[in-house]
Amino acid sequence: MEQLRKTHAYLAGLALAFGLAAAGSAHALDEVSYGTNWLAQAEHGGFYQAVADGTYEKYGLKVKIVQGGPNAANRALLIAGKVDFYMGGPLGDMDAVKEGIPMVSVASIFQKDPQVLLAHPGVGVDKFEDLAKLDTIFMGKDGYVTYFEWMKKNFKGFRENQYKPYTFNPAPFIADKKSAQQGYLTSEPYEIEKQAGWAPKVFLLADAGYSPYSTMITTTQGMIDKKPDVVQRFVDASIEGWYNYIYGDNKKANDLIKKDNPEMTDGQIAYSIAKMKEYGILESGDALTKGIGCMTDARYKQFFDEMVSIGVEPKDLDYKKAYTTKFVCKGVGMALKK
Repeated sequence: MEQLRKTHAYLAGLALAFGLAAAGSAHALDEVSYGTNWLAQAEHGGFYQAVADGTYEKYGLKVKIVQGGPNAANRALLIAGKVDFYMGGPLGDMDAVKEGIPMVSVASIFQKDPQVLLAHPGVGVDKFEDLAKLDTIFMGKDGYVTYFEWMKKNFKGFRENQYKPYTFNPAPFIADKKSAQQGYLTSEPYEIEKQAGWAPKVFLLADAGYSPYSTMITTTQGMIDKKPDVVQRFVDASIEGWYNYIYGDNKKANDLIKKDNPEMTDGQIAYSIAKMKEYGILESGDALTKGIGCMTDARYKQFFDEMVSIGVEPKDLDYKKAYTTKFVCKGVGMALKK
């Protein structure tokens, strides 16, 4: 009888242990990583928000943000399978198609690319077309071969001899009233005003018609094929993170940003958030009715056609391999907007 009781106790314990293990496995989080394209900043805030406020966990995910920067190679890490998602862009997507690399963008957090051109106040440069009057435009190589070619094709007066290389030092621009300079809406204008004591005129290329998506969620075709549920949950949770970051309490997210990037300041973060809202960087176009992250075939084709027209992309490129719209435009998170 005693032996029978021991056997029953053993079996009961085994069943309990099995039940606990099963419960634990049912609640196990899928671990994924997201590589950003630069050092931590407010422009990455929604992803940090979803980590900080538990949104990713609510969606059954444990997410590691892999910070980008001057010495990072997060795109290469995605290709090598070392990160699961990457903060890509349409030109990188289309380059991957040309190279036969199965990278696919599944969401675009920014409806507008925050790339701007900056000019001095009080010199008669009041609209985008007026930039053609200036002697010099300081640009990086990527801008020179993309949006500057687009500018020359679509506006009168822009000239090859306006171009001078931008060395990520605003001093030459500050010293020359007849010059313009490239920048990012959320950073260079803030820094120039701090250094020069005056606010530059800001011209957002997107508002002049330049149409790339930006700050995308890019993954591999293999990830989409094998783990579509994980992809969907990561996209949805990230979108919710962005609504909470823009409209809710973002202090914990900003603390994580400053932990990853100790040079980031509260002033810069506040400025960046204000400008993203003011210019509709996240919420404009399709995102106004279908939610942050939305991408459409028509919009992607528009940018592809622009790049074909200036010779950046071949017209026979199968650009539709570069993205999919099936994970977005579902209104996720819109109820969180206050």
